[in-house]
Amino acid sequence: MDADLDTLATALYVRTDDLLKASPERAPWRPRIGITPKISDAELITLAVMAAVLQFTSEARWLRHARAHLRHLFRYLPQQPGYNKRLRALAPTLEWLITVLAADTSLWTDDVWVVDSTPVECGRSRETARRSDLAGYAEYGYCASHSRYFWGLRLHLIATLHGLPIGFALTGAKADERLVLLSVLTADPALLRDRERQIMIADKNYYGREFDRRLRQAGVELLRPARKGEPDRPGGRFFRPLRQTIESIFATAKGQLDLEGHGGHTITGVAVRVYQRLLALTAVIWHNDRIGHPVKRSLLAYDH
Repeated sequence: MDADLDTLATALYVRTDDLLKASPERAPWRPRIGITPKISDAELITLAVMAAVLQFTSEARWLRHARAHLRHLFRYLPQQPGYNKRLRALAPTLEWLITVLAADTSLWTDDVWVVDSTPVECGRSRETARRSDLAGYAEYGYCASHSRYFWGLRLHLIATLHGLPIGFALTGAKADERLVLLSVLTADPALLRDRERQIMIADKNYYGREFDRRLRQAGVELLRPARKGEPDRPGGRFFRPLRQTIESIFATAKGQLDLEGHGGHTITGVAVRVYQRLLALTAVIWHNDRIGHPVKRSLLAYDH
């Protein structure tokens, strides 16, 4: 297989279609009697992933581009309202596909993970925070790496050193990163199943005796820098270069996949756009792994 957008789209469509046929309960419910959609769920998901890879944040602009340049891949392209409604209904399917596709790579069994969270800003004015449909979900939080406050949500991500998403969660901006991590690991026992020893690299915010104990019980060995007043912890000299890995993964999501320009105005709208970008990152890594590309997280062959 070649590393180009058409090949990625074709491979992703075939794999997604096979997965949905094998697990039809993962697709949105439809009555048996009625009008059959002109574009399948697998095609719509592929279309959404291509939009993320090509950095389109406006659905209307994306569909205009697709009608002009992608007719050879899609026999039918929906209007923007129908596309948006179908995509929001597919949010749980996208969330499921990210993990299933990640597990279909040789990187899934890596024994070193990195974990961190990043802001997903949803507005900047006080009026937006008061009147938005996201009120009650989004909240004010602080981003230490950028030394700024923001209003929105926070994406928590567990990934391999190659950037493959392993587990993730979208929460309020003030959610405790430690509790979210434990919730992600508890919610999906398959993440740690059949793993004898899993190393997780985190920053200083992932601390606490009870937290460490619960991770050890789950089979996870946590490596993090020592906090002020703590003795030196094992592996301290490796943290700085390895911490750059998670920062570069978020840089890919925010720079090449435009995570911060999601354009969502409701909790479902934001969630589906975040999942859309995580699935795009996973699909690229999955495809690069299949074709033997040396740099698994490279989007350069697909983003034009």
